[in-house]
Amino acid sequence: MPLLDVRQVRGGYGESDILKGVDLAVEPGEIVVIIGPNGAGKSTLMKAVFGLVPLRFGIVAVDGEDITNAKPETHVRRGLSYVPQERNVFPSLTVQENLEMGAFARRDDWSAAMARVFEIFPPLAEKRGALAGSLSGGQRQMVAMGRALMQEPKLLMLDEPTAGLSPKFMDLIFDRVVAINRSGTAILMVEQNARQALAIAHRGYVLAMGQNRFTDTGRGILENPQVAEMFLGG
Repeated sequence: MPLLDVRQVRGGYGESDILKGVDLAVEPGEIVVIIGPNGAGKSTLMKAVFGLVPLRFGIVAVDGEDITNAKPETHVRRGLSYVPQERNVFPSLTVQENLEMGAFARRDDWSAAMARVFEIFPPLAEKRGALAGSLSGGQRQMVAMGRALMQEPKLLMLDEPTAGLSPKFMDLIFDRVVAINRSGTAILMVEQNARQALAIAHRGYVLAMGQNRFTDTGRGILENPQVAEMFLGG
């Protein structure tokens, strides 16, 4: 049974369907990457999965339970954490306070989760007292991912985690995604740096105009000449 099973979803904003019958699945322990041109519906799909965009048709299921159009807090309780591309930290709070906000729904001792975040992202331990708004873009992305990990999710959803970052931080974020996955957390990621993302992916989806165009292993998509010509710059 897939951890996340998305079937024939349609929905979007207002009267327009941005998603026009998209299928998606994430198995436990997988890294799954979604690529495609601007306007393909990639970020809309992520938001719809997490209950932030209404769906008019189709099913979103986690561990076999239908949670279509449920509120985001339901998704969190089912083991999903979502990191949006923009406005993903509280700039006026410290790094530590941002991470503590990630544990708001927990009623147990989350000190081990905090220690794990600092182990995954050592720069955050050094900056724990700094305001998040004073950090570099790469460091803020670490804070956003760390806050999402405070829930110890089964599935971490990342929307364009390397957007606007320097090559140094881009490489670091991809490296940390692999580390998080190896620790047992599945990853669903929308990413503009398609080649680098597909190189670490177990499976990939190519979306275009709100529909599935290609589905294969990460390597299979990278080596597909049609995908390369249409979506990877040749």
